[in-house]
Amino acid sequence: MNIPNTLTVTRVAMIPVLVLVFYWPFENHYLVASGLFGIAAITDWFDGYLARKLAQMTEFGAFLDPVADKLMVAVALVLLVELHENKLLTLAACVIIGREIVISALREWMAELGERTSVAVSYIGKVKTFVQMVAIVALLALDPASAEGWMLNVAYLMIYAAAALTLWSMMVYLKAAWKVLEEEQK
Repeated sequence: MNIPNTLTVTRVAMIPVLVLVFYWPFENHYLVASGLFGIAAITDWFDGYLARKLAQMTEFGAFLDPVADKLMVAVALVLLVELHENKLLTLAACVIIGREIVISALREWMAELGERTSVAVSYIGKVKTFVQMVAIVALLALDPASAEGWMLNVAYLMIYAAAALTLWSMMVYLKAAWKVLEEEQK
């Protein structure tokens, strides 16, 4: 276990803590849950940075890092769908979670073909992740029963933007994979 892998494992371990804090009825529990998610989002970036900087990239880390990210995001989105009871938020959550499943399957398939690098993380994927993480942090912090309307609207717009970027990035990945699949058919 190196530092980047320890951060990734810690991020996975934070998931049940996030859920517990989210539901525990103490003052500012949504704000604390938001903070926990924010810390997890920062460790997602930081563990990758450290793995590259310290030359500590491992197969275990390459497997677990994206899994930890997807688990944390999916759990947070499910919590938000319940809390906010907003049809457009639910649609955005379905798009984001659905895209993660499709791209994970696509990467696995491409890896079996020896073409994993053809569906490597793109710049638009990184932008999508940033917008998505900021939107989830904001939405977790806001209790829809008491939050200022404009703050909720900004947070909703951010998650809708994240969903749009999610679809865009999925198209980029599918287009890259399609080229490989066309070559395989020749």
